[in-house]
Amino acid sequence: MSIATRGDLRLHYELEGPADAPVLVMSNSLGTTLAMWDPQMPALRQHFRVLRYDTRGHGASSVSAQPFGMAELGADVLAVMDHAGVQRAHFCGLSMGGMTGMWLARHHPDRFGRFVLANTAALIGPASGWNTRIETAQHNGMAAIVEGVLARWFTPAWLAGDPSRVAPVRAMLEQADVPGYIANCAAVRDADLRELLPAIDAEVLVIAGLQDAATTPEQGRAVADAMPRAAYLSLDAAHLSNWELPGEFADAVIGFLQRS
Repeated sequence: MSIATRGDLRLHYELEGPADAPVLVMSNSLGTTLAMWDPQMPALRQHFRVLRYDTRGHGASSVSAQPFGMAELGADVLAVMDHAGVQRAHFCGLSMGGMTGMWLARHHPDRFGRFVLANTAALIGPASGWNTRIETAQHNGMAAIVEGVLARWFTPAWLAGDPSRVAPVRAMLEQADVPGYIANCAAVRDADLRELLPAIDAEVLVIAGLQDAATTPEQGRAVADAMPRAAYLSLDAAHLSNWELPGEFADAVIGFLQRS
């Protein structure tokens, strides 16, 4: 197990793939772990050295006692890269991971090449919804919110299919650390990155889900339109598009990162 540290914070990560390949950092969504990228790993490892990590408060990464925001989540990525000996990398993040990518693209462009920002928005609201979710998790634990989250993350037809497909995602949510989950809910609730976008000069691919009610296609399009060098792609999926359409998602990421 590889662990980077920032003060008393422990950040778990894995680095896989050919040693001479370009590095791709993968940033998970709220409530999942680095295992959320399992569907893409066989394809990605053929082209990249993949650095995926557990966002603080998730998986094997610890959570700080103090509140934090996107600046701290972005600094965590840099700490993981430094510990792994990675000076420069591409970046792919989904939902909260996409917001982390926006912050990094604006504040640390020298450390990154291209960015894939999937199923995300520069402002994910309303705050009242986050506060209700936080209160529910505080009083009733993760079990009380899992079904609602899954209903937002996947299309009804996909959820109605083989239960084994959703079982790993359900397990990640059920096993999530409640204090860590709540702290990250607050970080997403309080983040408004809209003013950062016009100053992002990196090449960016924004991926949206046509049936995503959590971060809508309109919100994804707004993110892409606000950046000078961004492209937009929609997939016929809901919020966790990389899990619902694993092959299409991997193809989109690889094609964008490798294009000349």
